[in-house]
Amino acid sequence: MSYYEPLVYIVPPEEEGFILKTVLQKRLMVSRKLLSRIKLTEQGITVNGVRQYININVKAGDRVEIRMEEEQSEDILPQDLPLHILHEDEHLLILAKDAGIIVHPTHGHYLNTIANGVVYHWQQAGITCRFRPVHRLDQETSGVLAIAKTPYVHQQISEQMIQHQVKKEYLAFVWGVVTAKSGTINEPIDRDPEQPHVRIVTADGYSAVTHYEVVEQFAHAALVRIWLETGRTHQIRVHMRHLGHPLLGDKMYTLPEFEQSLSAVEASERLGRQALHAYKLGFVHPGTREWTEFHAPLPADLTILQSWLQESK
Repeated sequence: MSYYEPLVYIVPPEEEGFILKTVLQKRLMVSRKLLSRIKLTEQGITVNGVRQYININVKAGDRVEIRMEEEQSEDILPQDLPLHILHEDEHLLILAKDAGIIVHPTHGHYLNTIANGVVYHWQQAGITCRFRPVHRLDQETSGVLAIAKTPYVHQQISEQMIQHQVKKEYLAFVWGVVTAKSGTINEPIDRDPEQPHVRIVTADGYSAVTHYEVVEQFAHAALVRIWLETGRTHQIRVHMRHLGHPLLGDKMYTLPEFEQSLSAVEASERLGRQALHAYKLGFVHPGTREWTEFHAPLPADLTILQSWLQESK
């Protein structure tokens, strides 16, 4: 049986006598589900190199280690695809995702996804990991994408997301003159009962909070910085439409007045996708326990769009 590199915790003097389970859950922040899984493996939980039950008392200076079995995504076909790697270590792979590519294979769409490219990349590097994206980006959205290499790392970042501790910031090009240069949209979101794949603002929906700030105002559009408190499906697209400023190129959440605008039609044709880019992702790194931020620069298509908007009258 093969394992990933262990996570190590040295018990400090003030934790002398603590129960091992407490150390694992309160210091290493291992979830109950993951703890149940790793304690069944031969080297899952050791103290000073010896396998132990989680109800023992630890001593100051004890070396507590947890190990997870190596995994691989056997159901994902490896495929040589270009990947824009921003960072990679034994815990995480951080990519700058291109627009137009989906993250994970779906029924009838088994190739040409981020997952296929990542599995191939790991295979070539001799790395055995299961593909575990820790968040989602729409097919047409570009930007920072984080992929966990172990179930522990995935659990750690997921928990930070639940606690609203992950920083996700986006750049979006929206229609119209945004009169309020900054603001917060606090409007619940749920499925449209008539179109289940579409989301709408509705009083009985799920809580959704979006903050925005105008970075640059053009004649008929604006570049805005957006950061989220919640992560509802299509949240930015739905909230900006509700504000009266749908994203350029967003056919699903446009408004009639922009569908009839010549400048809107021209911009949409130039872009060919919704003008949304995830440019920053920040969280506490599960391996180093330090705050870490990753940035993806504005891609070429949006840079060209920005120049065109600056020149448009």
